Amino acid sequence: MRRSRTTRIAFFVTLSLAALVLLCGVAAAQSAQIQGIIDGRSGATMTVKTQDAGNVVVLLTDSTQVEEVEGGLKMRKKQMGMTALIPGLPVEVKGSNNAQNQLVADSVKFKGSDLKTAQDMQASMAPIKAAEAAQAAQLAQEQAQLKQQQAALTAEQQKQAADEAKIAANKAAAAKANQRFSELGEYNTLGEVDVLFANGKVAIDPKYKPQLLDLAQKAKTINGYVIQVKGYASAVGSAALNQKLSTERADNVTDFMEQKGGIPLTNILAPGAMGTSRQVAPDTTAEGQADNRRVVVRILQNKGIAGN
Repeated sequence: MRRSRTTRIAFFVTLSLAALVLLCGVAAAQSAQIQGIIDGRSGATMTVKTQDAGNVVVLLTDSTQVEEVEGGLKMRKKQMGMTALIPGLPVEVKGSNNAQNQLVADSVKFKGSDLKTAQDMQASMAPIKAAEAAQAAQLAQEQAQLKQQQAALTAEQQKQAADEAKIAANKAAAAKANQRFSELGEYNTLGEVDVLFANGKVAIDPKYKPQLLDLAQKAKTINGYVIQVKGYASAVGSAALNQKLSTERADNVTDFMEQKGGIPLTNILAPGAMGTSRQVAPDTTAEGQADNRRVVVRILQNKGIAGN
């Protein structure tokens, strides 16, 4: 009985020791401690650069103790705020790892002298960071200005292209019009009135004035019209006299078409004094001579404008 009892006691002791070893192993596996330099802060986390484990992400919580220690045995301690944890500060972090492979800090300790050194480093870096920020702002402004200039240049190029296209179209239209008007003999006669004159006379007989007015009204309805006026004389008398008579007759008809008919001079061809040329009847009779003492008034339209 005594042996059996001794065996049971030994078994329970062995089992207790095994459980204690297992618990210690789990606790050891969960707890961690690192030493390194703070490389950066982002919200509740900071990155600590270590020699052995590389960069370790440390999670700071409300229960994390931040302490400044001094002395060889680090016995003097001072509670500090988390704002003291600045980049460049050497720290000792104790805690446990979570499922995200972060070290949840129970405590963060550092030396007061190291904090001052890190603060001095931050202060010395401030002008450099400010200069970098100013350069970045200037670069952003220059890039924005460059984009605006590029947009303005693109708009100007588009406008120039549109203007060039418009000019090219105008040139093409002008060339086409010039081609039409440069064609010789390309006129249609759309109306005509013959005004006859008494022998040696240059005044317009009243009976022809209504005909001239009707011709003027018709001309105004025609696109691109011109009025042609040619004066003639019979062969009776001297050539000089007949030339003078044909000129005055043509001038009088032209004046009437402008003043009474409302035809602009820009639409009237220069009056033609034809003298005794182009006789339409023999001058051997009084009737023939009367037919030759005439002014021919025509409405002309260029065939290019008419489209034929």
